Parts: sequence; C-alpha cells; structure tokens
Amino acid sequence: MEIKSSKKTSVFKGCLILMRPPNLPTAAADIIAGAAIAGFFATSWLLFPKETILDLLLLILASVCLYAGGVVLNDVFDLNIDLQERPERPIPSGVVSLKTASLLGGSLLALGILLSFSCNLSAGLVSIGLAGAIVLYDAIAKHHVFFGPLAMGSCRGLNLLLGMSVLGLPPFLKWVYILIPIVYIFAVTLISRGEVHGNNKRNLVFSALLYVSVIFFILFHTLHVINVLIQVVPFIFLFSIAIFIPLIKAYQINSPTNIKKAVKAGVLSLVIMDAAIASSVSKWWVGIIILLLLPLSLFLSKRFSVT
Repeated sequence: MEIKSSKKTSVFKGCLILMRPPNLPTAAADIIAGAAIAGFFATSWLLFPKETILDLLLLILASVCLYAGGVVLNDVFDLNIDLQERPERPIPSGVVSLKTASLLGGSLLALGILLSFSCNLSAGLVSIGLAGAIVLYDAIAKHHVFFGPLAMGSCRGLNLLLGMSVLGLPPFLKWVYILIPIVYIFAVTLISRGEVHGNNKRNLVFSALLYVSVIFFILFHTLHVINVLIQVVPFIFLFSIAIFIPLIKAYQINSPTNIKKAVKAGVLSLVIMDAAIASSVSKWWVGIIILLLLPLSLFLSKRFSVT
C-alpha cells in the first residue's frame, strides 16, 4: 500500500511539473491587464454586480487552464526531442505516461474553453481561437525559426484579448494592445533557442531591441498625460531591470545556464509587464494587484521549472 501511494504521489507531482506552476500566475496577470484595457476598473469594483466580478474570476481560471493545458501538450509533442535532450522530464522519464499527459492537456484546454463560454459568448469564441493557436504552436509552428516565436507570441496576445473580453468583445481599436505580448514573447522565444546549446548572441541582440520596442509602446500614449506617466514609470523601471540584467549576463557569458536564466526572467517578468500595461490604461492600484502575483511565481519557481 505504501509503494502504491508513493507512485500516485510521483505521478501527481509529475503532472504538476508538466503544468509549469511558476508560469500560471503570468496567465492570470494577462487577464487582469486585459480587463483593465477594456475599462473594467474604470469605476470602483464595488459598483459592479457580483456576476461581473465572477466573470473576471472565471476568465482568470480559464486562462490558467488553457496555459496549463498548452504546456502539458507541448511536452507531449516534444517527447522524441526530450528523450535526447531532457530525459529527466516527466514523460520521457516514465513518471507520467504519454496517454495520461495527453488526456490531462486536452482536458485542461476543454475546461478553459468551457469556463470562458460561461463568462460570455465573445470570451468563449476567443478561447477557442486561443486553444487552436496553442495546439498549432505545440504541434507544428514551434519548430520554425520565425513562425515559432510568432505563434507563441500570438497565444499570449490572444490571452490578453481573452481578458479584454470580460465585458464582451472590446472595440477593434483596442486590439492593438495584443501586439505588446506578441512582440515580447517573440523576443523571449528567440532567447530560448539557445537553452540547450548556447551560442545565440545574435538572437539576444534582436530580443533586446524588441524589449525596447515593448517599453516604448507601453509608454507612448502616456507621454502627454503626466499623471499617468508618473504612475507607469516605476513599473517600467522594475520591468527593465528584471529583463535586461539577465539578458546582458547571457550575452556576456553565452552559456545555456545564463540563457535559461534570461528566459526564466523573461517569462516571470510578464507579470511586471502586465502591471505596467494596466497602470498605463487604468488605476495605479490595478498594477499593484497584478504585481502581487510576482512573489507567487518566484516562490513556485524555486520548486518547479519555468521552462
């Protein structure tokens, strides 16, 4: 009985590892930032009916499920590669069977879509597009030099759009904000190309330029509103420190270890980026709420792998 219980525990932990727990708060951050863009926090949240607040919580949970399902399926499709490069991962090591992982990933995607539809029709339709983009990236696009990073970035952009759909599909003009995570994740994915073998300085330089463009994009429309600019700058400063210091170190010593650290910083700093976005379009305290997710990500990153 003790051996059986131990095996169950190892399978459970293996499934947790597949879901990348440190990354899941970043998905929640996207939703809150998207809701801020849509004007969800334009008035006091106390004035919203309970159903509307519940919708936001449902979308946060939906996003977490979609993200978790996506990274689980990523390992499913990467089995042959991981057998050679990462044999310690749960599937190639035999801790979690391929069938179990496939069922887990598919179920999480389905649950994410169901939760989104329970919010509203627009969110449900966006979630279907997001789930499709996730599977496209996992199965095909990630192996392409250009379309891989673009597909991964598009998943993040659609996740932000999912948050923007909390009150129904937002005006098309606001869709421009999805470019921010698309460009940012394109940069992070480029950096990750050297996680195994290193030697990716050219990618690091290009990613640094993309990082700068993201910061400029967030700041651009606040430049003429001094009060908004003042509340955004602290988030941007923290964001810049968090992403550029590991990136510079990875460029100076272009080893897989430093590259992994730069990727980890890039992924976890999504929370800070979302806080900056939210503070640029809404109240400063919305950014603080999002930023509070960062300690949770950092805590989980001590116990689970980010990449």
